[in-house]
Amino acid sequence: MNTAKAIAQDVRSGTRRAADVLEEYLGRIDMHEGDIHAFNTVTAERARAAAAAIDAAVDEGRDPGPLAGVPVAFKDNLCTSGVPTTCSSRMLETWSPPYDATVVQAMTAAGAVMVGKTNLDEFAMGSSTENSAFGPTRNPYDLARVPGGSSGGSAAAVAAGFAPLALGSETGGSVRQPAALCGIVGIKPTYGRVSRYGLVAFASSFDQVGPFAADVADAALALEVISGHDPADSTSIPTAVPDYDAALRRGVEGLRVGVVSELTGGGRNGAGIGGSNGDVLDGIDADVTERVLEAADALAEAGAVVGRVSVPAVIYGLTAYYLIAPAEASSNLARYDGTRYGLRVEGADVEEMNRLTRRAGFGDEVKARIMLGTFALSAGYYDAYYGKAQRVRMLTRRDFDAAYADYDVLLSPTSPCVAFRFGERSDPMTMYRCDTCTIPSNLSGDPAMSVPFGTGAESLPVGVQVLAPALGEETMLTVAAALERVAPVLPAPQLAAGKSTQLGGA
Repeated sequence: MNTAKAIAQDVRSGTRRAADVLEEYLGRIDMHEGDIHAFNTVTAERARAAAAAIDAAVDEGRDPGPLAGVPVAFKDNLCTSGVPTTCSSRMLETWSPPYDATVVQAMTAAGAVMVGKTNLDEFAMGSSTENSAFGPTRNPYDLARVPGGSSGGSAAAVAAGFAPLALGSETGGSVRQPAALCGIVGIKPTYGRVSRYGLVAFASSFDQVGPFAADVADAALALEVISGHDPADSTSIPTAVPDYDAALRRGVEGLRVGVVSELTGGGRNGAGIGGSNGDVLDGIDADVTERVLEAADALAEAGAVVGRVSVPAVIYGLTAYYLIAPAEASSNLARYDGTRYGLRVEGADVEEMNRLTRRAGFGDEVKARIMLGTFALSAGYYDAYYGKAQRVRMLTRRDFDAAYADYDVLLSPTSPCVAFRFGERSDPMTMYRCDTCTIPSNLSGDPAMSVPFGTGAESLPVGVQVLAPALGEETMLTVAAALERVAPVLPAPQLAAGKSTQLGGA
């Protein structure tokens, strides 16, 4: 499978037909989707029409855009006009939006071809894609293991070669963590860099759309396409979008790279890594930590100035997040009451209808988070829980700002472990700890991304996380590209031969 950049270049020049590219990817979906279950909906016929329109534009001498003919998958919480947007929930199982999300519009305008809507943890609540109402997605590296979550379907689609690009959403690490577990690149932009308009809300002060790709260059290209100010989103930042491709060609000579002590298990300092250690979070596997330190060594050898840095508030990130995010979810999901759209279960009166609809429409994880959030916001507990969590959020921002005063970027693990087996983390707290390394940058609103860097237990991919200050995507991408150039080559995903599926689609 080619990169997105190569496909677009070939289609724009006329050396390849968008229709032929599309059929290659649909053939791979046809062969393996039965094993992976990356998609809730495959939009084969719609994609064929879009590819034909792109080929017609090329024939007429018009440029379809920087993503001309590139197949792309969208997480099923991004609104797509006329195509079901289910959030992998029974609540929205039959709902088709009347409009496209801004990021969907941007990708389509750039020439991308939507091949389908990907599976996720219901309403983006989870770290394994085991919470989907339509069944789990499997990791292409090992079908007995999870792909991460909540954007597990998008990550698996790219890792399996179903599409060169996919979009997911982040609330507490839901792009970066599955990217790490599936051995691909995933980016969480600065909050407000990418429009949230048309993204079904989970926790509005955290939610952000981000791209998945097999390499850093493709991820940068997708990020550039979807970035920019959107008047339809009040949180959108009115600032120019940099040339991310140019950032990839810069070296790291003289850049200051800080290895976050709290997230690297107190491991060896490594070549060129000095500085003090902070408190260390438990539960980060030794092999994962070792890959991060090897990545730091590689950057030092390339000319970066590498040291250890303490970001003390990250040790409280998990508890703060799991109070603030459920509180916002309890408010956002109140709209699903059976009276406006989505599922409706009839009852004797309005109150009973609301109760029966929400009981039937929401899964256990969503119900648990709504209850937790409602409790945190309730009278008598607001200051004790929600208020304190918001103060921790401010402390996290301050600690990151202090770290970025000394370092241009930070390094840490993306996930505390490699992909785990289905059912292995059934205890909620064990599952929530999967987000230990990613949540802090969601609290601060700063950009971060995961880059594959070698393997850990059972030869499964490990992701190294590169974090940067607000609007620091250029430097972040420069470092990520440098890591990619020296990263060990990952083994290819071991896909089992799947049964053929019928691709009628929307």
